[in-house]
Amino acid sequence: MIGCDCEVCTSPDKKDNRLRSSILVQSSKTTLVVDTGPDFRYQMLRKKVKHLDAVLFTHPHKDHLAGLDDIRAYNFFSKKPINIYADSLTEEAVRRDFYYAFTETKYQGIPELNLNTITLEPFVVGDIPVIPVLVWHLKMPVMGYRFGKFTYITDANRIDEAEKNKIKGSEVLVLNALRKQQHIAHFTLEEAIAMARELKVPLTYFTHISHQLGRYAEIERELPEGIHLSYDGLQIDFK
Repeated sequence: MIGCDCEVCTSPDKKDNRLRSSILVQSSKTTLVVDTGPDFRYQMLRKKVKHLDAVLFTHPHKDHLAGLDDIRAYNFFSKKPINIYADSLTEEAVRRDFYYAFTETKYQGIPELNLNTITLEPFVVGDIPVIPVLVWHLKMPVMGYRFGKFTYITDANRIDEAEKNKIKGSEVLVLNALRKQQHIAHFTLEEAIAMARELKVPLTYFTHISHQLGRYAEIERELPEGIHLSYDGLQIDFK
């Protein structure tokens, strides 16, 4: 929020200094990101990510899509298009918002994108198996993703029973928890805690956090065992 002087935005705790929600997933051979929000360029520079194989999108809202143009740096160094995985709704937005990447006459330096339309069928990116998980952002379908023992879900306020079964058995879950007050399209903190408990995932991190939720340290003390707030730079390793 421009000019915000709330206690979270002015907090000296680095864990209260959050950019837009996104994750980087890496194996020994493959690097992908989920979503390219407006902070995408800075996020990748900050973590010194020099190679990227693919982008997976959750949904077409600007806070998850707007930074895609900056993929061109990875095109330049890899000398090839970046694979984009998105459902048909998000693909339509990509083609509309970044129309210049899909025109017949292309000028030098535009993003080079190889679009792959996904459904709920599992797919593989390099050597990383991906299971799409459909969740609902009010009436908008949003794609969550399960990568082995790890499941990532953002921008949801409802998950159907069949999709919950895809999540169960995960060791780590990242789930959105916007604030304590009710919201039309996001889980509240209380709703996210209830969902984490229902899914019985041993370790859950909340993401897509509004400054309205409160300071990191204060909310952490309120959370049940096995549930935490996520923060920029959080790293989770699996063997």
